Formats: sequence, structure tokens, C-alpha cells
Amino acid sequence: MRHKTQPRRRGFRIAVWSLVAVLLVGAGLVGAVLWQNSYDMDERRVSIRHGGHVLNGVLAVPKDGRERHGLVVYVHGDGPADATHDDGYKPIWEANAKAGYASLSWDKPGVAGAPGNWLDQSMDDRADETAAAIAWARARPDIDGDRIGLWGASQAGWVLPKVAARTPVSFVVAVSPAINWLRQGRYNLLAELRAEGASAARTEAETARSDAVRGLLARHASYEEYLAAMGGDAHGMTADRWGFVSRNHTADVTRDLVALRGVPVLLVLAGQDTNVDIADTERGYREALAAGGALTVEHYPDAAHSLLKRSVEQSDLRLTLTALFSPRSLFADGFLDGQRQFLDRLGRAPRQG
Repeated sequence: MRHKTQPRRRGFRIAVWSLVAVLLVGAGLVGAVLWQNSYDMDERRVSIRHGGHVLNGVLAVPKDGRERHGLVVYVHGDGPADATHDDGYKPIWEANAKAGYASLSWDKPGVAGAPGNWLDQSMDDRADETAAAIAWARARPDIDGDRIGLWGASQAGWVLPKVAARTPVSFVVAVSPAINWLRQGRYNLLAELRAEGASAARTEAETARSDAVRGLLARHASYEEYLAAMGGDAHGMTADRWGFVSRNHTADVTRDLVALRGVPVLLVLAGQDTNVDIADTERGYREALAAGGALTVEHYPDAAHSLLKRSVEQSDLRLTLTALFSPRSLFADGFLDGQRQFLDRLGRAPRQG
């Protein structure tokens, strides 16, 4: 019988060691994910009172031993964003921390349990909210009120100069902003149709529908009128979203940019942007700000609108794996260093003590 039990024991040992190996590999992968998603900064939940309600925020502070830091205040783009943008901001916050700056962001109204509804806001409402956050930060002993600036992406481009017109800011980082809401929308529509290889007939039909929507917006049509004009097909447009677009579709940053003259501005543009016409944006910013000598423009040829690498953004699997195992590699090459270097050039406060 002995010769029959040996293979079983050997098979059992192989199974045990295989399981151990799987567990060790699994533990190693978990450890790698945790390590890669740990950032050299302290994150604190904060509450900011504004307009009778509370903004639920996160303040990320450098671990550099300083008692006071400059601050980068974050203004979200479109959509229901939480304070960390699903942790997507954290690599950028870490770059700020390396330059000696804290970072502040908050949940949009109605997101992650925050009161309100972000779709009820205008660009002016968003600017008021941001100005209130800056006032809150200036009252803190750990924030240098003379070194507070703004960081905003995409739709935030219509908010940033409005904030600067309300309260002094030391700098602005504008990532993938547009100039004119309607012009940006048309550019995005045509760019996506080209990317899909749409036929001339489909392009003509989609453009005509876009023109019809513009006509409805121009005469302040209700959501019910929109639905009727679209033959009952909402095309993904909800009543709340229609209200938001109706409230904001006339946005144009051209005149507002005057508030940024003399303020150091970093304009960040993505070479693979199908949302925003970067040539139009750069031209608008240069016409408004270049004369003051405080505008810096950086181009990232391999970046999508989000400043993620286009090759990563286009693959759900690659995006997920990169976010887990190398989140800093999500962004276009040089982008994080560019953020840090811009803040470094603004200068650090002298070390205290």
C-alpha cells in the first residue's frame, strides 16, 4: 500500500505550496497596490461653511516640517466629482506637496453625501463657492494667505478668472480650458464624429440636431419643449442637465480673462484633446494675457483632454491596471513634474524655526 500513498502525499504538498505561492503573490500585489497608492502628504477631512451649507473637503498638506504652506485650491471640471476626483487628484497633490504647497478640494454639491445639486449651479455660483473656500483657508494659521492659487480643469476655465475677480490669487493653473461654451461644444461634436468615422449624412444630421438645440437654448425653451423638439428622444439629456446647460451655455471667458492679467498663469494643453480646440484656447489666452508676460503655455502631445496618456485612457483594462499599480504613470509624461516646477518657480516661503 505504501507505493499508493506517496503520490497522494506528494500531490498534497504540491497543492499546499502552490496555494502558498498564490497567497504570497497575492499579498505582494496587494502590497504593491497599497504602496503605489500611498502619497507623501497628510490628508485631512475639512468642513467649509458657504451659503448656509457645508462644503465637504479634503486638505492635503506636505510632510516637510513647515508650519505654514502655500495652497492650491482645486476647481472641478464638468460632472459629479468628489473631493479627490476618485483619487485622480492625488498624484497632482503630491507634486504640489513636493513644491511646498498644500492642496484643497471639496465634493460638488450632491456628490458623496454633500448637500445640494451641482446641476443647479451657474459659473458665478461656482466662483462664489471657491472664493468662500479661499477666505476659509486664509483664516487658517497653517496656510500662507499670500500664496494661494487656483487649479482648474476643463469647465473650470470659465470659473477661474471669475474667482480672481472676487479675491486676490497668487497664480492659476488652467488645464484644458475652452474659451466659448457653444464653440467648444461644436468642436467636440465634430471631433467625435470624425473619430468614429461618421458618414457625411450622419454628420449633417447631428449638426442639424445641434443647431436645433442651440435655437432652443437661445429662446430659453423649457425641458418639455426640448423633448418635443427632439421627438420624445432625450438623447441622454435630463431635466436637471437641461437646466444646467440653459443656465451656462452663454459662457465665454474672453472678457473675464482680464482679471488674470499680471497673475502667473500656467496654461496646460493636451495634444490629443477631442473636447477642446486647443488652438482656439491658446490664441484666446495669449491675446488676453501674453502682454503682461505672466503666461506660460505647456503642450503635452500624447495627452487626452484629462491629461491622461491617450493610449492609457483608450483602454479600460490598461487604465484600471495603471491606476492600481502605477497611478502616477496615468498622466502624460512630464505633466506632474511640470506642475511641481511651476510652483517651484513661484518660490517657497523660508523654513520656519
